[in-house]
Amino acid sequence: MLLSPQAERNWEDLCTVLEDVLDDQSHRQLFALELGSGTGQHVIRFAQKLPFVTWQPSDIKEESRESIKAYIAAINAKTVLQPVHLDAREPWEKWAGIPHNSCDLIIAINLLQYSSFKTAEGVFSGAGQILRSNALLITYGVYAINGTIIPSCNELLDAELRNLNPDWGLPDIDVLRQLAYGNGMRLERMVSHTLFTVWGIGNNYETHTCNVALQIEMEEYYKCLIFRKI
Repeated sequence: MLLSPQAERNWEDLCTVLEDVLDDQSHRQLFALELGSGTGQHVIRFAQKLPFVTWQPSDIKEESRESIKAYIAAINAKTVLQPVHLDAREPWEKWAGIPHNSCDLIIAINLLQYSSFKTAEGVFSGAGQILRSNALLITYGVYAINGTIIPSCNELLDAELRNLNPDWGLPDIDVLRQLAYGNGMRLERMVSHTLFTVWGIGNNYETHTCNVALQIEMEEYYKCLIFRKI
């Protein structure tokens, strides 16, 4: 089994987000697709905490799929399906046979910054096809905002990613918002480090620090973007 120290650090915070956004649907069985599942640590933890969700992990790498299989076997996970090969750059019809309008949730953790823009386009195009009405796409990672990358450590991260692969780099939230809109979704809200942040649908964004029960100590500068299919 592969082991990611970052996944061990952030799975609980991510699970808190999932519990919050799915709470009103916990009375029924949901179907979720994870894109770029990696080691499998996230999906196994999510399955343990959210028993009303059936999870379909996926990854483009065979070694990752083998690791996911090992985690499933280790805990005898009943609500995690065997991992499938899925390349988000491909049209949704090639997404491992997942039917149109069949998903209640799609989640992509640390995928977009390690991918080309074609992958981002594929994620949103595919999500627009296989998500049910009112279902969610959640992405997690580090982002640029309106073409600006702050603070300097994020600029360094972006430069390091582009040095590894010129097609990689921090995705821009505004660009993702436009991709979502073009595929029948809207950016509903964002959860960031100790903040609950609401983003307007138009060009002007508003940020509010709210006194709510959901207070999440996410890794600094990492954010969850929550998109809803209209």
